[in-house]
Amino acid sequence: MLTLTPTAIEVVRAMTSAEGMPEAAGLRIFTADDSSALQLAIAAEPAEQDQVLMAEGSRVYLDRQAAAYLDDKILDTGQDPNGEDGFLISPQHRDPLGM
Repeated sequence: MLTLTPTAIEVVRAMTSAEGMPEAAGLRIFTADDSSALQLAIAAEPAEQDQVLMAEGSRVYLDRQAAAYLDDKILDTGQDPNGEDGFLISPQHRDPLGM
C-alpha cells in the first residue's frame, strides 16, 4: 500500500482543508486515457472505484491503475531535478530477508 511521509501528509492536509474545500476533499492520483502517466488533482470526493487512503487527517484517492502502481511506493515532497517543488514517488525499502 502507498505510504505517505509526515511531510506529504501535512501538504495533502493543507491542500485539501483550505477554506471553501468540501469536508471529504482529497488528493486524487489517477491515470487518464489508459496512459501510464500519473496525474494529480484535488477532488471533492473519491470516484466510485477509487481506493481511499486516510493518513492523519489527509485523504488520498487512487484509481485502480494508480493504486496498483503505487502499492509498494512512498509519497513524499521535495524538489524535482529541475528544482521545482512537488510530490515525489520512491520505492519502499524492504529488508533483504523480506521482514
